[in-house]
Amino acid sequence: MTADPLTSSAAPGAEYAGTASAAYRSALEVIESVEPRIAAATRQELADQRDSLKLIASENYASPAVLLTMGTWLSDKYAEGTIGHRFYAACQNVDTVESIAAEHARELFGAPYAYVQPHSGIDANLVAFWAILATRIEAPGLAELGAKHVNDLSEQDWESLRNKLGNQRLLGMSLDTGGHLTHGFRPNISGKMFHQRSYGTDPQTGLIDYSAVAAAAREFKPLILVAGYSAYPRRVNFAKMREIADEVGATLLVDMAHFAGLVAGKVFTGDEDPVPHAHVTTTTTHKSLRGPRGGMVMATEEYAPAVDKGCPMVLGGPLSHVMAAKAVALAEARRPEFQTYAQNVADNAKSLAEGFLKRGANLVTGGTDNHIVLLDVQSFGLTGRQAESALLDAGIVTNRNSIPNDPNGAWYSSGIRFGTPALTTRGFGADEFDRVAELVVEVLNNTTPTQASSGPSKAKYTIADGTAARAHAASADMLAANPLYPGLTL
Repeated sequence: MTADPLTSSAAPGAEYAGTASAAYRSALEVIESVEPRIAAATRQELADQRDSLKLIASENYASPAVLLTMGTWLSDKYAEGTIGHRFYAACQNVDTVESIAAEHARELFGAPYAYVQPHSGIDANLVAFWAILATRIEAPGLAELGAKHVNDLSEQDWESLRNKLGNQRLLGMSLDTGGHLTHGFRPNISGKMFHQRSYGTDPQTGLIDYSAVAAAAREFKPLILVAGYSAYPRRVNFAKMREIADEVGATLLVDMAHFAGLVAGKVFTGDEDPVPHAHVTTTTTHKSLRGPRGGMVMATEEYAPAVDKGCPMVLGGPLSHVMAAKAVALAEARRPEFQTYAQNVADNAKSLAEGFLKRGANLVTGGTDNHIVLLDVQSFGLTGRQAESALLDAGIVTNRNSIPNDPNGAWYSSGIRFGTPALTTRGFGADEFDRVAELVVEVLNNTTPTQASSGPSKAKYTIADGTAARAHAASADMLAANPLYPGLTL
């Protein structure tokens, strides 16, 4: 496989690598003059990322163009409100930036409307939740009371409407079967905002059982049906999810934060592309989309007016410099080479999964057809916490994750979640991912849980002598052959 077009020294525009290096060196010198510890930590972070196998499914590497876009004076501007309707003066340049980012999002995903202000995925979901509540509950309530605005209501009428807003139902995927904490997890605000229930997966296959989801929806009758995942290694049929939502009168909200890059890259199409089927679609702009850390909401024309009021409804001032970086990243994702990248992400996940399976490892659902591989580490006699820590000692960066019916709970867990977006950006291909699977299995086979006299024993472990060093050495050659930000020297 050739190196990724956005990070390869052979890519178009590679002649600007020297310019980027000079820009970063100058920036770090300025930072160092004020707080040298921050400059040192920033340099060290690049060194650490260059020297480790990054396999966290929610992480990636943004291009130098995206990174540089965030370090500008656009950060200095307050711009509460939306395009052409701000609560502060002199926002014409922010209007331009936000318009361009929204235009790229609409064109890339084929969405009628896009809102690029959310600071994160949780913010995007909060905007979506409240936009749905405003459209489905608040607007009809005002019309019934003959009022145009909530400020026109009497105290009694407002209390009645407020109670209705706070007494709606949400049905989302459970955390242990792959859903996200914002999909109705009780400790999260989503679980406190709504009367919530969760749907899971088939206990035998680990796959979504759409008939079971439909039965749960018929019984519970949610206002919002949430689809999407953070640790489910399979694709979702969003046409079926929309049918279920329509049958029970629910709004379909799809959180595609993890797989937005596979949608943008046309790996997920038809029934597997959520945007044509969902009423509202939310996403982060990092992860597989490879942009800056941030969020975004797309919606049908019905919900667009309420989403557009994300500020002041949920958000404060947007991060104008990050919206600019979103525009740059979305422009990159509209290039043909991004489709090649997205397909490589999915192909590499299959190679990683096959590498695990042929070495006797146990995978949730038995494999993958997206960018996620979920390894059940119970067969190694380990908790997820022990496995995560042992792999980190060996230079393999992952994150522990719950598996269905996890006996160790969400903190210690029994799984490790792997993702292929970041190393695919570096140029890793099938052979490298098979080697990664070999290294992971070797490390875990040589890790032993230990009982501690004090503290949680589920976190304690020992690694056989030499195991971590061998893994570091084996990965060094692959990392050197696929350099991160080639030509960038600090």
